[in-house]
Amino acid sequence: MAKSYVKFQMPSGLANKVLAAIEAAQATGLVRKGINEATKAIERSDAKLVAIAEDVDPEEIVAHIPGLCADKRVPLAFVPDKKGLGKAAGLSVGTSAVAIVKPGNAESALKEIFSQIPSSSGAAAGGEQVKPTKAKAEKAEKKVAKKKAEKSEKAKAEKTEKAEKAEKKE
Repeated sequence: MAKSYVKFQMPSGLANKVLAAIEAAQATGLVRKGINEATKAIERSDAKLVAIAEDVDPEEIVAHIPGLCADKRVPLAFVPDKKGLGKAAGLSVGTSAVAIVKPGNAESALKEIFSQIPSSSGAAAGGEQVKPTKAKAEKAEKKVAKKKAEKSEKAKAEKTEKAEKAEKKE
């Protein structure tokens, strides 16, 4: 029976390409290994591709990853087992999830994988990252406006202080 977090079935050839891309990225780029590291990479929008093992038990450990990848529009792939995923990531033990942060020599392999992963994986075309949401943009604008206002108030206070000192000298 398929696990609840597995959103689509990966062809075995594509799963092998994902593992090969992880090996190449591990050797020449940067790979985050494990659930916690992969989750952080996704949340920070650093992940270029996330791979999850299909044999994770309990399922709840990785259940949040597909939704998070969809929200951040990070490509998601599933591989058959933890042991193979761990080996591809350069570990002597299995791992439940891996995130490719810097692909290194795996860049062309990733582009090929992106074209074959179903669009339901939350990936944008070509694995592009999401632009900031309107709320985040508004928050950033408010922060900039607040800094400008504080700077302006500080300048006024300094000007007033200088004027008072000038009056005292006279």
